[in-house]
Amino acid sequence: MRTIILISLFFFSYGNAQKVNQRKPNFIVILTDDQSWVGTSFLADPNDPRSKSDYYQTPNMERLARGGMRMTNGYAPAPFCSPTRKSILTGLTPAKHEYQKDRKNWTKVFRRELTIPKILKKVDPNYVTAHFGKWDARYDNFTPEEMGYDFSDGLTSNNTGGGKKTLTNKGKEIPFVMGEQWPKAYNDPKLIFSLTKKSNNFIEEQTQNNKPFFIQISHYAVHLAVTYSQKNINKYKEAEKGQKHFVPEFAAMTEDMDEGIGMILDKLSSLGIADNTYIIFLSDNGGRTAIPIGPEQKEARNFPLRGGKGSMYEGGLRVPFIVSGPGISENTYSNVPVTGLDILPTIARLAGYEDPFPKKLDGGNMASVIHNNGKGIINRNRPFLIFHQAANRKPTSAIRLENFKLVKDWRYNNLELFDLANDIEEKNDLSKKMPEVVKKLDKALIQFLEEANAETKFFHKKY
Repeated sequence: MRTIILISLFFFSYGNAQKVNQRKPNFIVILTDDQSWVGTSFLADPNDPRSKSDYYQTPNMERLARGGMRMTNGYAPAPFCSPTRKSILTGLTPAKHEYQKDRKNWTKVFRRELTIPKILKKVDPNYVTAHFGKWDARYDNFTPEEMGYDFSDGLTSNNTGGGKKTLTNKGKEIPFVMGEQWPKAYNDPKLIFSLTKKSNNFIEEQTQNNKPFFIQISHYAVHLAVTYSQKNINKYKEAEKGQKHFVPEFAAMTEDMDEGIGMILDKLSSLGIADNTYIIFLSDNGGRTAIPIGPEQKEARNFPLRGGKGSMYEGGLRVPFIVSGPGISENTYSNVPVTGLDILPTIARLAGYEDPFPKKLDGGNMASVIHNNGKGIINRNRPFLIFHQAANRKPTSAIRLENFKLVKDWRYNNLELFDLANDIEEKNDLSKKMPEVVKKLDKALIQFLEEANAETKFFHKKY
């Protein structure tokens, strides 16, 4: 009898082990809004002491960085929020959607594109997918459900999380938060804590139902308006201020968001699923160069990076970027350039998708790098990274190949060349010294945009 029981226990344990080993991984994308490469208290590049804030404290982002791999050359697909969000969803550069010449029809085509939730359903119909927070389907009201999500907050925008208005030094503007005047502390600034609670409830429910899941948590912070908790505003009013960061209200909002991220990490630990969950953390674009409160800026807010949100310089494109999860060495970093375009193909392959990707996909699979201590290359359909905007934006582009980066202003056909390995500040324009490199990169840029049927002119029009 005892032998039968032992045999039964063996097969029960073996079966459970097999079940655990065969579990599909879970995926979480945490997308922050307007957060600078230097907008955290961890070093975005461990070899550059300038690559963090001199004022903000983000202990949970530090915790996430310690538990995974920092991508020191991590990029948003665009220097603005809406095109980046569409690109993360589809793995397609904004040149192929938001900045198309065929403005009349691109939104219809976009609805049919392969997306992260759609491809996960192809891998395993049991995947449950959710998008909570800022959606920002600007120029077209396609819903998260139309793009494949099971659950969402619907058609949300900046105003959902507080709008753009923040009180200026002259006191003429107030934030769009519950109709109350700023400055005032809130229990749920930028909806950080309600967004986190909803996300944690989703994670817990799928875990209890033994369902693999994907969730994108798109924070409204640290976009304007500036709102914050009482606890953290009290802390930063007493804290020593930095040279590039010194506004207590913005620091408090940043740490509020950090606390929300910590609550997600705690939930994964308490449910025992941290070892089977990949987390990708990044911002939708670089930080703003200025905010409407606080004293005059003396050192650039994104230093050592040049420019900020809206710019094709590093300050507008390079963002904090962390990947953690099964098989990724803790507290490591990689200098291999990556982009939000790489998220879709990476998640697909990690989940077990084996079919060829569409040829027009612009992202590549990061797995060969994140599972190899940050070394290696990411195979994409083209060997360079391209950033582009036009139509309703100033027509500018950037192309990066290895360490060289070309920035082009289409209005004046102005070309600048930088060696990012030796000049992260983009101070030294090498275009006159290296005309052959300029010619090569410009030719590749033009060819790519022509094939994509991308707009290269500016016009202002409602769509």
